[in-house]
Amino acid sequence: MNESTDLGNGSILEPALRLRKGHMPDPAGQEILDQSSEQGPLLVEPPESSELEKSSDHVGSDDAAHEDEGFMGMLPLQAHHAMERMEEFVCKVWEGRWRVIPFDVLPDWLKDNDYLLHGHRPPMPSFRACFKSIFRIHTETGNIWTHLLGCVFFLCLGIFYMFRPNMSFVAPVQEKVVVGVFFLGAILCLSFSWLFHTVYCHSEGVSRLFSKLDYSGIALLIMGSFVPWLYYSFYCNPQPCFIYLIVICVLGITAIIVSQWDRFATPQYRGVRAGVFLALGLSGVIPTLHFVITEGLLKAATMGQIGWLALMACLYITGAALYAARIPERFFPGKCDIWFHSHQLFHVFVVAGAFAHFHGVSNLQEFRFTVGGGCSEDEM
Repeated sequence: MNESTDLGNGSILEPALRLRKGHMPDPAGQEILDQSSEQGPLLVEPPESSELEKSSDHVGSDDAAHEDEGFMGMLPLQAHHAMERMEEFVCKVWEGRWRVIPFDVLPDWLKDNDYLLHGHRPPMPSFRACFKSIFRIHTETGNIWTHLLGCVFFLCLGIFYMFRPNMSFVAPVQEKVVVGVFFLGAILCLSFSWLFHTVYCHSEGVSRLFSKLDYSGIALLIMGSFVPWLYYSFYCNPQPCFIYLIVICVLGITAIIVSQWDRFATPQYRGVRAGVFLALGLSGVIPTLHFVITEGLLKAATMGQIGWLALMACLYITGAALYAARIPERFFPGKCDIWFHSHQLFHVFVVAGAFAHFHGVSNLQEFRFTVGGGCSEDEM
């Protein structure tokens, strides 16, 4: 009698247990029940009401926890997808499959000339991708190649000049050293320049570092240009030559120190940059006037090669003025994005000015070799 009562209670509670929220029948358990039903009745002890309440509360808390996990799991999932997109972008850049982008989507540290509207490289955190971009068409292509080819040209010219026979010089060691200083300044200037324009899209830190090297190279070129001209112009009057060399070195080092300031490279200081290097170059007006006054205008124009020196100054000043004023892209926005914008023209004028200066120095050296190493009273 008791046995039948227990079986009746179990048969009533079994469907309730199966229909509880979140309960799913286990196939294995179902198989066991089937076997048990074949063997005999299965005794099921009914749970107490308190246990049922605890069970339902536990199931409800599990559902809430799953909902919270689903909501909170969306954020890591979005971050994961963002990382995948970034990795895909980096891989495309690494493989050279990037595309040029317009000015308005560039990050702030890559925005320099707002008149160049299209054709900019995106940020490329890979030196390999930066150097491969040398062979792609973008706003920096002309800037890179004008000074890269200029660097190779002056490197070859310097090697040729240094290996000239000593019989072509009055004082071979001294003259090769002073002319070598000019070649060193030109090669460093052009090297720092094309390297900067190649890698400045790598990252903000790399851009800042190489921009400082670029500006330092300009100062080194100006300082190196003074050395051979002062040496030959004041060949027989070394005291003012020594004084002017010290002055130009102090001014050049000052310009290099100023160029290490982070704001010096920002677009707002474009005019300041041009002014600093123009002032450094125009400091040569004082020794030039000194030479003209002491030697006379005719001798300065022939022996002193003032004409070539003036041509060099005009080329440098013109290039710097175009760079500061952003001409011609200022008048034709979007038309000079790739070729013939102000920075490219500035590069061309720098290379041309450096070559004009070398030609003038070569003429000074030839004149000194012609008149011999001695200094007459007229030359003192």
